[in-house]
This record gives sequence, structure tokens and C-alpha cells, in this order.
Amino acid sequence: MSAFNLPRLLKCNALCGKERNKAASFHFLRVHLFSSKTTNEIPLEAQFKNPIVAKLWAARQEAKQRLSLSDTGSTSSTDVSRAAAAVLEEGRSSSEERRGRTPSESATEIMYPFSNDLILREAYQSPWGEMRIGKIMEDLDALAGNIAFNHVFGNPLIVTAAVDRIRTRNRASVQKDLSLSGKVTWVGKSSMEIRMQCTEVDTQEEWLEAYFTFVTLDPQSKKPVAMPPLLPVTNEERAQFELGALKAQAKRVRRKNRLQVGQPLSEDSLKVDQLAASLLQEAGPLLRMPSLADPHSILMNRTLMQNAMTAQPQVRNLHNRIFGGFLMRRAFELAYANAYLFGGKRPHFLEVDDISFDAPVDVGDLLVFNSRILYTKPEGGFLGDYVENHQMMPLIMVEVEAWVTEPEKVSARVSNHFYFTFGLPEGTPCRKVLPANIDEARRMAMRMTADIEQSSLRS
Repeated sequence: MSAFNLPRLLKCNALCGKERNKAASFHFLRVHLFSSKTTNEIPLEAQFKNPIVAKLWAARQEAKQRLSLSDTGSTSSTDVSRAAAAVLEEGRSSSEERRGRTPSESATEIMYPFSNDLILREAYQSPWGEMRIGKIMEDLDALAGNIAFNHVFGNPLIVTAAVDRIRTRNRASVQKDLSLSGKVTWVGKSSMEIRMQCTEVDTQEEWLEAYFTFVTLDPQSKKPVAMPPLLPVTNEERAQFELGALKAQAKRVRRKNRLQVGQPLSEDSLKVDQLAASLLQEAGPLLRMPSLADPHSILMNRTLMQNAMTAQPQVRNLHNRIFGGFLMRRAFELAYANAYLFGGKRPHFLEVDDISFDAPVDVGDLLVFNSRILYTKPEGGFLGDYVENHQMMPLIMVEVEAWVTEPEKVSARVSNHFYFTFGLPEGTPCRKVLPANIDEARRMAMRMTADIEQSSLRS
């Protein structure tokens, strides 16, 4: 019997058998207590994970087993603006196998009954009695995978492509029951956006939101495959669909404007280079006359922090690769420590700005995490209305890179980029970070530019 007793922990959407034909009357499958299952019924890969992750993966495996009994159905949609018209039209005219699906068909919710489950509370609380952000990042990745599966509900390989944003409204206490839920909000040809939120059960106050991007791949060729289009129904769903379309378009523009060897610079790339040159010029006194430079500034290369680990089989996912949520937690904990050491006071996590999954990590890989303070805003800044009471906080932007290192081949490749924003308590002195060379200047300028572009999509 499992050591965790999580009553009524998970409500997972189960659209199976003839219920597939009832798009408007989807229902939730309630996964029973751990105590009603033997550990053999929980996927082996989930045995060493968070209790929430284990429940989510068990539900997904159960749904896969039921997949052979599921039927397809049909649904309808209302009009939206031209930004989404092409995708919706494809959904209306798609084949039966790729029929459009509503956001409610992917809706999934899990519960954290902290008030009456001391073991669960102990697993998630920080030294200050708050929710551990790194732990909930693992749960977000697992929940997003279940949501993506509920939308696709087929055999394609579902992979986390990126984390577009995770942000907190305030700090969450583990003395209160929480709910984590989400659904698909936008779908393109082979990618989907998933929005999740965490709320207090009693007040229904939302304290965290997250946007993940998933892609579907052919299991054999690993090439992208088409997925069922999304058919938003309510005004809120249509608004979220529109925002998702705008963000997808912004991503395409950023990819197009990336620096490429042998290619002429785009207008946006020229702006990044100009900003980089300006930042390097500002760092001149610190580089050439450090005793006379601004004492409240510091070079980026003085903020580096690093750790390394071997990827163990206990942290693999259902596809026998290293679990993305685990990589996010390790990167967050390093970034938090770096921000703490840099700022001198316990930082407040505000948001994840961007996470990319550039290459898979396999069991046995030697992983090296490199962290640095990319830039700061000592006087504070504005991250949108969602994040409360942060305008006067000095802001610290932290980058973490994960490298898969192969000593035998004397080679290494980047597997992930992570970008985090922390706030220091109001009034805390905070140094300004400046680049020591053109590479650091470009790195800083590109992140500053990306943050400015993302700010236009904040609420």
C-alpha cells in the first residue's frame, strides 16, 4: 500500500466509449485513493514522483488503456475574428478522426487537501510554510500532459515544447486547500497552448497561472503531426483563443528574426545589436577603471552559479526520457539560490518568463546547470496587473542553461533555457548588472527585448 493517502485527490476528464459522442456532457473520472490501489497499478515511472504527479500519470495510463473503446463525435462552434478563422474553418471541415473539440473536453482538475492531509502538506511546504514553487512546477508539467492527451486522445507522442509563462499573484500558504486546473486554450496545426491556474478552494481566489505549449509527434518518425482543432464556445474561450493566436504569431516572428550565420541582419536584430553596444559602452568604466566605476554595478560574469548531476532513472517520464517538470524544479532551485545570494535577502518568485525544451535528456546523461543574473531593475518595474504589490520591488532576471555533457566525446549541447524573475523586498539595495563582453551584451539585450515584447501580451 502506498505511503500517501490522498482522498479524492484527482478529477481527470474521461471521454471514453459512447460518452465521446456527448461533447456537451463530458464528465470527470474520479481516481480512487492510493489505498485502494496496489503500487503495481501506479506506473513504475511514477513511483518516485510527487504524489500529485503519480496520480496524474496513473490516470493518463488508465485512459490510454480505455482508448481502444472510445468513439468519435461531433461538435459545433460559434464565430470568432479573422485571427482564428482559418483554424476554426479547418476544424469544421475536418475528417471524423480530426473533428474539432471544445476546451471543456480537455478540462482537468486536481485537489491539494492540505487542511486534512498532513503528509501531503509536508511534501509541499517550504521552510516558511508556503507552497514550494519547484514542486508545483512538476505538477504543472504532469497536468498539462494529461490535458494535452485529453484533447488529442490518440496515439501521437505528446511533448512539452515550451513554457510561455508561470506567474504568481502572491504567496500561497499550505494551510489552505488548493485546486489546480486547466484546459486547452489554443490549437494550431501541430501545437497547442494550455492554460492552468491554481486557486484557493474556500475563496476561489486565483494565485497562480501558467501557459504551456505542447506539440504532437509521430511516434516513429518524430515529425510533427496534425491534431484536432479547438472550437471555443464561450466568450472567455474565444478571448483566450485570440490571445493564443497572437502569442503564436509573435513566436514565429521571433524565430524568423533570430541571428543566423551568413544571413543578413533583420531590423529587429539590428535593434538588439544597438542595445548590446550601448550596454557594453555603459560597462566601460567597470571594465577599465573599476575603482572609479559606479559601486552599485557589477559585471555579469561575477554572478555565475553552477551545479551538476547525473540523470537518474527515478526521474524519467512515461516515455523513458527525463521528466521535464524535474528539470524545471532543478533549474528553479538554482535560480532561486542565485537570486538569494545576489540580493542578500530572501527573494519573492514572481514569474517564469520563458522555458524552452531544445533537446531531450536521457537517463544517465551528465547534466550541468549554469545560472547567471542577466539583468536587474533596481528601482522596480511593472509585470502586469496579475502580480500584486510588486511595482516597488527591485527585480532580478535570472537565466539558467541546462547542458547535456559528454566527457567521453569532449562535447556538450544545450537541452533547456530557463528564465525567471524574482523580486527583492521593497527598499533592498540591488546592484545593476552589466556585460563584460559582446556575447554577454547580446545575451542581455535579447532577453530585455523579449521581455518588452512579452509585456504587450500581459494582463
